Amino acid sequence: MRVLLTAQLDTEKANRAITDNKLPKIMSSLLEQVTPESAFFGAKDGVRTAFIVFDLKEPSDMPSVAEPLFQELGAKVTVMPVMNFDDVQAGLRKKYGSS
Repeated sequence: MRVLLTAQLDTEKANRAITDNKLPKIMSSLLEQVTPESAFFGAKDGVRTAFIVFDLKEPSDMPSVAEPLFQELGAKVTVMPVMNFDDVQAGLRKKYGSS
């Protein structure tokens, strides 16, 4: 299932990870693990935030994805199922037939 993971990083822990040169390693490891469809980084609610879209194959994969973010970066993590436009169209065809 395609999901959007949003990770809002704790400022103090992220600052320490940057100073210790750990942040690039943590993020690279995460991105290698999930092989994202897309990944973006910016600020949300005044904190560093990662927005990562990837295919979550099994719900049991979530701890291995989220735990480094929790433990290393004190992140607030949310995961939400998402669709691209092709998925939306396919879902509407299932519900209402082809148009």
